[in-house]
Amino acid sequence: MRTKQVNLLITLVAVALFSFSCFCIYKITQTNNRLINCRNHILEFKENMLHLRNKTEKNSQEMMKVLNRIKYEITKRENLSGNLVAQKADILNKNETVSNTFEDLKFFFPHIRKEGRIYPDVIIGKGKTGVSFALGISTVNRGNYSYLKQTLTSVVSRMTLSEEKDSVVIVSVADSNEDYLHSVVKMITRKFKRQVRSGSLEVISIPAFLYSSMLNAKHLAEASQKLASWQTKQVLDFCILMLYAQPKAKYYLQLEDDIIAKEMYFTKITDFVGNISSNNWFFIEFSMLGFIGKLFRSEDLTHFVRFFLMFYKEKPIDWLLNDIFQVKVCDTGEDLGNCTKRKKQIRIRYKPSLFQHVGIHSSFPGKEQYEKKI
Repeated sequence: MRTKQVNLLITLVAVALFSFSCFCIYKITQTNNRLINCRNHILEFKENMLHLRNKTEKNSQEMMKVLNRIKYEITKRENLSGNLVAQKADILNKNETVSNTFEDLKFFFPHIRKEGRIYPDVIIGKGKTGVSFALGISTVNRGNYSYLKQTLTSVVSRMTLSEEKDSVVIVSVADSNEDYLHSVVKMITRKFKRQVRSGSLEVISIPAFLYSSMLNAKHLAEASQKLASWQTKQVLDFCILMLYAQPKAKYYLQLEDDIIAKEMYFTKITDFVGNISSNNWFFIEFSMLGFIGKLFRSEDLTHFVRFFLMFYKEKPIDWLLNDIFQVKVCDTGEDLGNCTKRKKQIRIRYKPSLFQHVGIHSSFPGKEQYEKKI
């Protein structure tokens, strides 16, 4: 009897041990499976991270390529502007490639970004380039009053033949009135035949699409709004004329259509520029009034134009010229008094003025101006 009990006990213990062993084996197997799954997840995560790193490195390489390309294009554009001044280009007409500086206008004016080639209409011109001086005159319709013929007569007649040969006078008609454009062309082709034949006198017209509808002052009721619109358009007129003249000459002289050039003005300008000991000048003033008689190096015109376009809605262009002069000359945080004193020392002004302002009736409708001493 006792033997049977012992055997039963041993059997029960054996069964219990077997069950416990099976349970342990099951748990170990389950844990191993979990570990295997965990390891697989880790390996998969590691593989994804490696793929992401490779993709990031590839994107970085692509980004560097893009940045290098942008840097190359900027350098190429700057070199192009300088080379155009130094080289005598072939005749430039509407079907030929021009300086990319006109494309900068699309950055500032979204309404022209869909336009193709940005360039003024050349009405009269033989593409004269490689000269020392380009003289720019922007003109608009003043109704019954016009000073352009008087201005051009003084400008071209007070040059010697050699000076005329080494320069180009550019008249920019910045007016959508086609009758006025035709009258200007008719007057110039009749009065200045020799200069037209030699290519020393050009006429360009600014396409209307360059000006957005907001610049049309006719719909503005307030006089202050009309004046602001007129000043804004005037800044754009000068900028486009500057960009057109840039590749033609070493220097650019800004004039207006209601001035008289004094005797031997061109000879005096040439001699004065040639005798300046330092080449580190910003611009030279041959007149104290407004934007008249300002001489620039053509290679610097792009920088001036970009500055003017950034703030063309804020101030008249002669005020902006003073602002960029201050930005270039004055140090950050410098005392205004010291800055003003240094500006007077650095600013180059020729005296007496070489241009006389004669226009009483302004290009702004209804405005009269009697300031002539410049």
